[in-house]
Amino acid sequence: MLTENSSPPGSDVGDYAFGKTSVNLDQAITLAKRQLLQLQDPAGYWVFELEADCTIPAEYILMMHYMAEIDTALEAKIANFLRGQAAADGSYPLYKGGAGDLSCTVKVYYALKMAGDAIDAPHMLKACAWILAQGGAAKANVFTRIMLAMFRQVPWRAVPFIPVEIMLLPRWFPFHLDKVSYWSRTVMVPLSILCTYQVKARNPHNIDIAELFVTAPGQEKYYFSHVKTPLGKAILVLDRLGRLMEPLIPGFIRRKATAKATAWFMARLNGYDGLGAIFTAMVNAYEAMDYLGIPAADEQRQIARAAIDKLLVVKNDMAYCQPCVSPIWDTGLAVLALQEADIHDHDSHSGQATRSALNWLADKQLREEPGDWQVQRPGLAGGGWAFQFGNSYYPDVDDTAVVAYAMTQADTPAFTGHIRRAADWIAGMQSRNGGYGAFDVDNDHYYLNQIPFADHGALLDPPTADVSGRCIMLLGKLGARQLEYSDVIDRCVAYLRTEQETDGSWFGRWGTNYIYGTWSVLLGFAAAGVAADDVSVRRAVIWLKSKQRSDGGWGEGNIGYHDPTIRGEFETSTAFHTSLAVLALLAAGETGCQAVADGVGYLLKNQQADGFWHDDCFNAPGFPKFFYLKYHGYDKFFPLWALGRYRNAQNASLETPVSV
Repeated sequence: MLTENSSPPGSDVGDYAFGKTSVNLDQAITLAKRQLLQLQDPAGYWVFELEADCTIPAEYILMMHYMAEIDTALEAKIANFLRGQAAADGSYPLYKGGAGDLSCTVKVYYALKMAGDAIDAPHMLKACAWILAQGGAAKANVFTRIMLAMFRQVPWRAVPFIPVEIMLLPRWFPFHLDKVSYWSRTVMVPLSILCTYQVKARNPHNIDIAELFVTAPGQEKYYFSHVKTPLGKAILVLDRLGRLMEPLIPGFIRRKATAKATAWFMARLNGYDGLGAIFTAMVNAYEAMDYLGIPAADEQRQIARAAIDKLLVVKNDMAYCQPCVSPIWDTGLAVLALQEADIHDHDSHSGQATRSALNWLADKQLREEPGDWQVQRPGLAGGGWAFQFGNSYYPDVDDTAVVAYAMTQADTPAFTGHIRRAADWIAGMQSRNGGYGAFDVDNDHYYLNQIPFADHGALLDPPTADVSGRCIMLLGKLGARQLEYSDVIDRCVAYLRTEQETDGSWFGRWGTNYIYGTWSVLLGFAAAGVAADDVSVRRAVIWLKSKQRSDGGWGEGNIGYHDPTIRGEFETSTAFHTSLAVLALLAAGETGCQAVADGVGYLLKNQQADGFWHDDCFNAPGFPKFFYLKYHGYDKFFPLWALGRYRNAQNASLETPVSV
């Protein structure tokens, strides 16, 4: 066994410079663990900031002007945040260090102009010039053009036809709400009301952005020039025919559809957590409630607005708005990290903290609540967890696997029922191809990504390798009960084999990117009993080792979502990606290899005096190519998890008898 202040023999990690002292593995784990415990809420959970690009805070300002509910002090703080995020050329990227994005830059420019920034200010001139060089605001994406139509900056013909009558379409019709992802549903339903009735923003200061158009908006003919495929063009023709025929829709049909849309989103308002617990859906619902005549004093309307404001992060000199919050995910992963550290430490304080967290999580499990997932699985009993504090209609398969796995590791009878329900629910949520989506089953009607509304290419929630890996990580952890799910596991392993890239990696849908996907699958394979010498595992190990940087770490940027030839690469190592790579290699049986030792060395050398690591990059996609996130907890609990797992693997290797 290793003792306090000792390094594993043969590991080559040794002692590394840490400020003016030195730190070894045990000290690094102790410090990181202590700091993580200090961030736990008294209720038992962890929640870290979840930062997106500047689109969301810009939209918050736009919402205030849409409703004429302007908090000037808050607006000034958000504007200060936005100015600080501009690239050197005046544009705004979708993630730090990325290329400028036209739609994001248009929204930020409009928001800053509403906040009082003069159009001849240097940063505004640069942004305007950049937008015009990209073809002007007319080339922005669908969601941006819908906003511009509401503010009367473009005609309604500039946006897709989104009639509220979509609520009345039968399930056999090529388009139906049940065929798109949960986030698309919650955004689209209230938006269909706003678009059908062509609502007008109040815009009390009458701010316009005519200077951002190359051709006058009323004369622009090419709002849909991005539609290139034959299917997309055919659907666009149908879209235009629909708009021409709209006057023929009987009034009673429109009223019926509007009532159904209203009832649909009002039933899912979700209290202080908001519709779908995501910003865009919540704003659309709030604005639709206003259009429908629900008075400002109405309790549900006030709660809907309060739910939006709960997403704000307000600091002394700046503020921004999160797209959602991630307490279930953060808490589950923090518990896994602490559990790994406590295998060696037997820390009573940490053990009490994890029990408190798991008890909090147990109370959040969804059982009998109605959910959209039940359309595809009407006879399946509930047992999932959401991603946010509350989102009962939309439990998350990924979060459910992580939380139930943490409960399994707690090895206490108190959670037996929770684990059983979660495992049964996950087994029942398997798609026909053996994989798992995040929220729905068989949500893979790919032709729908061709409709004009879907220019972001993220209308669906199909199975992905990373979520699937997590599901078999749980199901393979259940010991004797694993046999109950053997067919499910086998089908998922077969699916994952087909998803492996030719270079040995796996794509990461919900984390950046191939390192994340490969980590997810290798942990799942290990739990499911796939041998370390399996050909798929060996190919993945070779790929991971080939991507290790000279400093011992790993890094990966979001550019890989735009150019798949750039996989597992970045201009610098990150603690997040290094931790994933170390965990993945350990899962593949590479405990004693030099690559793992060097990865651990990188983490030890780069731990900061506060006990944490500080990656500056965005580390996950919301929608690949279009929307990215920075989980502020990833560089706090993932390194602790990796260091703890490494120490435990070293200890296990020392305790294993050597045969002669």
